[in-house]
Amino acid sequence: MLTASDITTLITFDDADVESIATRPQKPLEIVDYNPGWPARYGIVEKRIREALGDRVVLIQHVGSTSVPGLAAKDIIDVDLVVADPTAEETYVPDLQAAGFQFMFREPKWFQHRFFHFEEPYTNLHVFGPDCSEVVRHRMFRDWLCAHPDDCARYVKAKQGAAEATVAAGEKTQQYCDRKEPVVREILDRMFKAHGLLGAE
Repeated sequence: MLTASDITTLITFDDADVESIATRPQKPLEIVDYNPGWPARYGIVEKRIREALGDRVVLIQHVGSTSVPGLAAKDIIDVDLVVADPTAEETYVPDLQAAGFQFMFREPKWFQHRFFHFEEPYTNLHVFGPDCSEVVRHRMFRDWLCAHPDDCARYVKAKQGAAEATVAAGEKTQQYCDRKEPVVREILDRMFKAHGLLGAE
């Protein structure tokens, strides 16, 4: 059972923890207007995963900016998949690969995260285990942005500025994420307080 501390404690990305398995060409970093077709694209991916894994799917959800109606985003579908044990790769990796998902890397120290790529629709598939605080945060952040247009607008502005600066500097996606992180944390802090997970100011 997750505690308030579990949900509100963020773990900083550590490049040294990434165990690379494959690479893919870097998709141009561009923030585009909301596409009303994104939910349908997610539906295609979800159906493919469920057909591949059946009842081994503990939870699957559309997350990230493309899951928030009206939000400008990178044209990439983000999906969280929860399986019983992400370390037991033999129980799900071969079937995902057979369904067209390319296993890209694992992050053992970051919630035993496994990352897969699907080409069309272009998808980032994140695999976690049960009771993972990151999965809860992803859902909470999505729902918060859906319900709070002011924070949604702040997030769009941060994303656009971060993307422009990152492209101008010839940097990669991680630098883009780092640039928008302060605004993300500000919104998360407000969200956690509203849910009673952090003390009010």
